Amino acid sequence: MSNTPKDDIYHQQHAAVADFRFDDRVVRVFPDMIQRSVPGYGLVLELAGLLARRRVTAGSYVFDLGCSLGASTLAVRRNILHRNCKIIAVDNSSAMIKRCSEVLAADNSRVPVELVNADVLDVAINNASLVMLNFTLQFIQPEQRLQLLQSIYQGLLPGGALLLAEKLQFDDPADNELLIDWHHEFKRSQGYSDLEIAQKRQALEKVMLPDTQEAHHQRLQQAGFTQVTPCFQALNFAAMVAIKSPS
Repeated sequence: MSNTPKDDIYHQQHAAVADFRFDDRVVRVFPDMIQRSVPGYGLVLELAGLLARRRVTAGSYVFDLGCSLGASTLAVRRNILHRNCKIIAVDNSSAMIKRCSEVLAADNSRVPVELVNADVLDVAINNASLVMLNFTLQFIQPEQRLQLLQSIYQGLLPGGALLLAEKLQFDDPADNELLIDWHHEFKRSQGYSDLEIAQKRQALEKVMLPDTQEAHHQRLQQAGFTQVTPCFQALNFAAMVAIKSPS
């Protein structure tokens, strides 16, 4: 969008690059940042809406864990077909939640949204027909990821779905480097400079810890899901749907 502030956080040389945080600076430019950094991001949002049409049931809850500015929440909110549903959108960044409330207030969809400023690990999942973890799990410490997925599985209704979107790493070093290089070229095509790419990568290297697709599948199965289906990949970004057995 033309009125969206441009991501210029790493435009200038930083004497020391601090670890990435979802603070006021990031919130200001986040829509531009994620669109120009994540190939296929818009399609992931479309898939969330389509999944909502198929999986959200009457009287159930949808959880958007790591909701940021509410893009996934809006995509689902506009595609829920049943009555008496509610979306619970959670983020641990107070700056994100504040701006998200303004974004949602400008939307006239009828489905109510409860915004929660909390760590997703502390949220009780219950009565859920759909849970979304869109580019969130990668920011959670690896040893805590199974705990979160188990909580989601237990809180899902039979037949409920988890949409998990993540940046991936690959076991084969050649594959990994190829896709990292290709992703950097994608970012250059979106107007980022080599300085911006390098500094952003440095800021993220200790706080965003991606897994392989195989690791995601194994962990989801360990959490209880028997059906895990890949539904999207663009370079080293992917999404998968995990379904809780109907019985």
